[in-house]
Amino acid sequence: MTPLSPAVCMCSPPRPLPGPLGVPSVQPWRVREAPFPCLGSAALYRSSLGSSGWLVKDIPNGHSKPREGGRGGGVDWWSTHLPRCTGAGGQRGSVRRGLATGTAGPTDRGLMEELLGLREGSSGDPVTLQELWGPCPRIRRGIRAGLEWLKQKLFRVGEDWYFLMTLGVLMALISYAMNFAISRVVRAHKWLYREIGDSHLLRYLSWTVYPVALVSFSSGFSQSITPFSGGSGIPELKTILSGVVLEDYLDIKNFGAKVVGLSCTLAAGSTIFLGKVGPFVHLSVMIAAYLGRVRTKTIGEPGNKSKQNEMLVAGAAVGVATVFAAPFSGVLFSIEVMSSHFSVWDYWRGFFAATCGAFTFRLLSVFNSEEETITCLFKTSFPVDIPYDLPEIFFFVALGAICGVLSCAYLFCQRTFLAFVKTNWFFSKLLATSKPLYSALAALVLASITYPPGVGRFIASRLSMGEHLDSLFDNKSWALMTRNSSPPWPREPDPQNLWLEWYQPEFTIFGTLAFFLVMKFWMLILATTIPMPAGYFMPIFILGAAIGRLLGEALSVAFPEGIVAGGVTNRIVPGAYALAGAAAFSGAVTHTISTALLAFELTGQIVHALPVLMAVLAANAIAQSCQPSFYDGTIIVKKLPYLPWIRGRKISSHRVTVEHFMNCAITTLAKDTPLEEVVKVVTSTDVAEYPLVESTESQILVGILRRAQLVQALQAESPSWAPGQPRCLQDVLAGGCPTEPVTLQLSPETSLHQAHHLFELLNLQLLFVTSRGRAVGSVSWAEMKKAISNLTNPPAPK
Repeated sequence: MTPLSPAVCMCSPPRPLPGPLGVPSVQPWRVREAPFPCLGSAALYRSSLGSSGWLVKDIPNGHSKPREGGRGGGVDWWSTHLPRCTGAGGQRGSVRRGLATGTAGPTDRGLMEELLGLREGSSGDPVTLQELWGPCPRIRRGIRAGLEWLKQKLFRVGEDWYFLMTLGVLMALISYAMNFAISRVVRAHKWLYREIGDSHLLRYLSWTVYPVALVSFSSGFSQSITPFSGGSGIPELKTILSGVVLEDYLDIKNFGAKVVGLSCTLAAGSTIFLGKVGPFVHLSVMIAAYLGRVRTKTIGEPGNKSKQNEMLVAGAAVGVATVFAAPFSGVLFSIEVMSSHFSVWDYWRGFFAATCGAFTFRLLSVFNSEEETITCLFKTSFPVDIPYDLPEIFFFVALGAICGVLSCAYLFCQRTFLAFVKTNWFFSKLLATSKPLYSALAALVLASITYPPGVGRFIASRLSMGEHLDSLFDNKSWALMTRNSSPPWPREPDPQNLWLEWYQPEFTIFGTLAFFLVMKFWMLILATTIPMPAGYFMPIFILGAAIGRLLGEALSVAFPEGIVAGGVTNRIVPGAYALAGAAAFSGAVTHTISTALLAFELTGQIVHALPVLMAVLAANAIAQSCQPSFYDGTIIVKKLPYLPWIRGRKISSHRVTVEHFMNCAITTLAKDTPLEEVVKVVTSTDVAEYPLVESTESQILVGILRRAQLVQALQAESPSWAPGQPRCLQDVLAGGCPTEPVTLQLSPETSLHQAHHLFELLNLQLLFVTSRGRAVGSVSWAEMKKAISNLTNPPAPK
């Protein structure tokens, strides 16, 4: 940008100027000086557009209308910058002549605000005169530049937050859409059961055929598309995050099968008594893996294993958060369940994605007029001033101990029955040949037991899983309410008095709660064997709430006036014990502490934070010392390649070193090994990698040879072999066979705990053991699991 030389205003005819291709171009009309009062000291510039010509910013004279944009036309300068430029006589030409001759009068000063000018000595960027005279132009330009920089940073495709927000919002939409469709199907089932008449046969068929058909379709449809869609999905995700590659488990084609199958499972209602959490975590991780691949292709970077794990961990947090609208417990639960080691770098990713998902999930309820504002899922009305008395802490801890013992019994029975189903010849054959038939038979048994006019009336079978929790969290004592009265069992559930579903005059509240626990205990174990997408956390949560409610009702009867402490009497709140029982039992079964926070986020009550947390800790202390978690037990039964924890933390366990359990029979390849022997080793073994040593005599470990790459190099080398000419492995390596450096190795004196930490932290599969540089053995998952098993269950002495 260069200023034009000031001169006397004059009009000169256009003269041809040589263009870039020798074609004459017309020089635009220009004003050499603009002595206008309204322009002040502003000068007029013209700017270059590179090879496209000159951009006219001059004021033309009245003989022609130059066009903005240089050669080849453009936008009419007058119609663009002087839309209201009419002279005193109403003619636009008079103003143009006045501008060209410098005789513009006062009546034309208001029109000058439409002109483009530049401050003298500026960089050359055009601004309007109104902006030029505005206050603080430098500050405003700085703000605009800052906003532009922020826009470029925030909306740069490929940044993490962009995909994390997409993941959270997308999973919230899917979760809400599934809930919306499932509620309509469940409502249709209730309407059919209510309107079909008084015939017991028809009512029984309407109650049982509906869930049987849905469950058999869920099992058949999902298993026909992919066998990975059944079950919870969390055990397999734990295996993947530990470094094991499960082919096609996170493929996007499994998404449709899982969504349809899970929707049918949940539409079966409380007759099957299964939840949503586990499969939805699997769905969220599948979407996270897919978005990770899209991100890699979008920004064009190579595949990064650590980056993929970051997206998977965030996906697990989103899965929990969009089911319960609980971002804090969603992140912590995913960390406790999924990872043995967690990177703090992934912390903000999980919280950001989970918050976006939980907020969108609850916002959709407000938009659909289901809620007036964003609230918790299960509303409670516990007293806030004095929620519990100090002596009640003992009862909460006792409740945690009870939940811990019962969780050990449940975990043992569930794992034993699941192993029995897989090993029994009849059930294993039925599951191998006809999974829908097995699912239909199991669903028929469960639906028949929950038939309301029969046994179902004693286990509150007409309530949905959400209504179960709403009723169990009631802060009133049902035992005291029915002590002197006997309300009738309602013909239909009353939304305002759901607790009546738990009362039967011949059973009382205690009998109904105890019978519910006994029946649901084995019914849930049976339901976990059905090969269909289903979650098992919510049923366990409800079982724990029933345990806590039973203890709370017993305490309310034992202390009908409340507990006196410090001269003040405080009444027992059975709903608080139900809340603590739900958190303690579910935490003990899953070996997590975050269930306490989940209970607070679900109910919006944090006044019982201390007793609930103490109950969860007591339950976990018992469960973790006796049984593996629900997900670890499933890994054991399914025989998934997963490295277990070292549960025996005795001092003697630290004396176990790698030398005691390493594999000493390793096959090494030396650089001076003849090719004939190399071929024999490759064809007689099936290991994935070989340790490369310097020589047969020294056995100094210098690298690692991949079997697949070595086979390719040998095949490429075969035609060039000359008979009688000795060749060795060094020739193949010199020909381009790639080797990998040994970046990590173990010593025979390394302890079992140190080796275990390395395998877990770095997701390793195999490490070589060296002594003074010499390769003496190897340690893989097989040796590690055997050593840990010997520590936990030492073999009997011979």
